[in-house]
Amino acid sequence: MEPLSRFLSPKAVVVIGGGTWCEAVVRQCRATGFDGPIWPVHPKKTEVGGLLAYPDLISLPGIPDAAFIGVNRELTVDVVGQLSAMGCGGAVCFAAGFSEAASELSDGEALQAKLVEAAGDMRVLGPNCYGIVNGLDKVALWPDRHGITPVDSGVAVIGQSSNVLINLTMQRRGLPLAMVVAAGNQAQTDMADLGIALLEDPRITALGLHIEGINSIPAFERLAARAAELDKPIVALRVGTSVQAQAAAISHTASLTGSNAGAQALLKRLGIAQVYSATELVETLKILHVTGGLASSRIASASCSGGEASLMADMGEVRGVTFPELTTSQAENLRKALGPKVALANPLDYNTYIWGDEAALTQTFTALCQADLGLACIVVDYPRDDRFEAPDYDQVLRAAAQARVETGTPVALVSLMSEGLPERVASEAMSLGVVPLCGMGDALRAISASVRAPHGDRNASFAPVLPPLQAPNGALILSEAEAKSLLSATGIRVPASVQAVSAEAAGASAENIGFPVVLKGEGIAHKTEAGAVVLNLATAAQVVTAAGQMPAKSFLVEEMITGTVAELIVGVTNDPAHGYVLTIGLGGILTELIRDTASVLIPATRAEVHDAVLGLRTAPLLTGYRGRPAAKIEAIVDSVMALQDFVQANAGTLHEVEINPLICRANDAVAADALIRMENHT
Repeated sequence: MEPLSRFLSPKAVVVIGGGTWCEAVVRQCRATGFDGPIWPVHPKKTEVGGLLAYPDLISLPGIPDAAFIGVNRELTVDVVGQLSAMGCGGAVCFAAGFSEAASELSDGEALQAKLVEAAGDMRVLGPNCYGIVNGLDKVALWPDRHGITPVDSGVAVIGQSSNVLINLTMQRRGLPLAMVVAAGNQAQTDMADLGIALLEDPRITALGLHIEGINSIPAFERLAARAAELDKPIVALRVGTSVQAQAAAISHTASLTGSNAGAQALLKRLGIAQVYSATELVETLKILHVTGGLASSRIASASCSGGEASLMADMGEVRGVTFPELTTSQAENLRKALGPKVALANPLDYNTYIWGDEAALTQTFTALCQADLGLACIVVDYPRDDRFEAPDYDQVLRAAAQARVETGTPVALVSLMSEGLPERVASEAMSLGVVPLCGMGDALRAISASVRAPHGDRNASFAPVLPPLQAPNGALILSEAEAKSLLSATGIRVPASVQAVSAEAAGASAENIGFPVVLKGEGIAHKTEAGAVVLNLATAAQVVTAAGQMPAKSFLVEEMITGTVAELIVGVTNDPAHGYVLTIGLGGILTELIRDTASVLIPATRAEVHDAVLGLRTAPLLTGYRGRPAAKIEAIVDSVMALQDFVQANAGTLHEVEINPLICRANDAVAADALIRMENHT
């Protein structure tokens, strides 16, 4: 396969087609600054986009490194074959009507397969995409406007929406955007392939992804591994939900996870930061470009306003950053810089006593930076540059830059409003090594997203994600007794139980188990809602009466588990896009209401499971909240790891498995209820 570097950084390009789009490509390529040969090809036109056109590919004076194909979908396949035969490096396939239109065009999938076959070893981008804008080599195989200007280094963004990419290139926030690539249908060259090639370019500092769907988990695992080797960060904006997430779920776990939890778990596993808006993506990429990623979420903040200091504190608390108390050294040096009238704290309101005194500002910011911090933030909003001149505000920028130089602590300017840092200021800050963060909310979310794991952790070798069950034929729900029998065989503790086919038999079975007991009606997924579970029955007569009132014909009689510290839900769902998703959360009847869960992908390490359990908001219930007994955490982890063993052993047939509740006690954990859905092979 041709190396992508030749295609992404071409020396000569060909544009095939003579319509408005192709004329735009020719003009955009020249306007971007490309000084290599551009060869338009059209069988009838003598000129395209102001350049001499060639009648066919055979007439070209050389072999192109990259092509833009702007003809109809059927002819696109023929042109791809010709380009491949002549040794072209790669082609942007602009035409639509391939796999993305399979529901409208019966031959869409087949035509895309022919396109890939015709390409051979030549790289193909798309189809159904705009192409590439490269600000490093000043080339644009792109049929529309874009806002990229030439840069010596910067970040790259790959997306599946050309329009989103256009909008990102128009940002005025100081982000040095080196390259954007529209992946389209990813028929041959996918987002992971492109990402690896871009990260291997020494001029590219970080990678942003706009993901609508992950089509290959192993490919993303390769991308993450290469990024770790190169020590370059990746941040993703993922959108869209799968059919699974929209479907009515039989288990509580499926309703809690859906596709989004699987995506979050996958990205976290791979060390890819996740953001939730385009502006967060831009702000995060700025931090990653300047710093390579933050060592921690411990930040300091300084502003000349108590109101801004309070907003930083309040907004930071909910966005995952922390403001450590000032150290003795920080406090002493701040007092020297600010005098006796300023209350010292983090976030710091340094008032306006030193406004206009660049030396004092530098001394203050330097003192604040002298601590173990991931980032120091200087809050400032410039006045409107169409109405005011603000040379005193530039003093703040220069002082922040000097503090960074003197201490080595990463420094950012943070504006309250996104327009508070004009493009001129943002660009100048970047040139001084200061991160310009536009808008306090986006800034704090970006700071949180930019914290990177220690270098050794990023290079840790995770076992490959367990592939999901593909093309299931249909699922069978096992009875609770069958499910518990299977789980018990893996080492999970379950209550003693007996099945009964009548109310009277249930009463007799209860005598044998010993009171108190639990009675459950069989064949009902959500028993509590259906009135098919009764707890703490103390006599056989009570069991018979309860059975007679249930909407069931057979029953499960179980020992009553006492000594409950807390109830958890532990479940695994088959997510077709991301693998088997293991979810742990607060269980019982309030599961969906509280929605306190953590998800990881299988196989998960014991340490991951342990962290997931203790990372729940309600984890204090497990560790002895307000003097109450604590649960045995290791017993909980043992149960989860045993459940994972069951999933791995049955991955070829398992749809989902759920324990709800897992009753957590001082000495053990017991699966009080269980649900399993597996392939129906009958």
